[in-house]
Amino acid sequence: MKVEARIFYMVAGFAVLMTAVYWVMTALFTTNQKAEPVGIVALFLTGGLAFLAGSYMQFVSRRIEERPEDREDAEISDGAGELGFFSPGSYWPIALAAAAGLAGLALAFFHIWLLVMAIVALLIAVGGLVFEYHTGPEHD
Repeated sequence: MKVEARIFYMVAGFAVLMTAVYWVMTALFTTNQKAEPVGIVALFLTGGLAFLAGSYMQFVSRRIEERPEDREDAEISDGAGELGFFSPGSYWPIALAAAAGLAGLALAFFHIWLLVMAIVALLIAVGGLVFEYHTGPEHD
């Protein structure tokens, strides 16, 4: 996960650099010679969020065994083998996306009744996605 941490750190550095550029450019090229604060805050928080994700990835990378992606001398064949189980045909992601879209519409139009329905639908969709292949406890 060291590679992912580096990528997030680069995104964070870029966002902070662009914050400074945006600050200067909006201060120079606006009619009232004042910097636009919303974009500055948004770019700075984007950098902070990317730094947070990168530091988490770096934290996790110290606690897990080294993967082939993290080694400079790794071969492609080092990453061969089973990567995990991926559902071949699940409809739950579609339900999850529809419920999230419904929640977004409810927030956009500020309909509380629709937001409650969307949250219930989100909980059902997340539960269905998480427990899709759950078979229950094994009995001997």
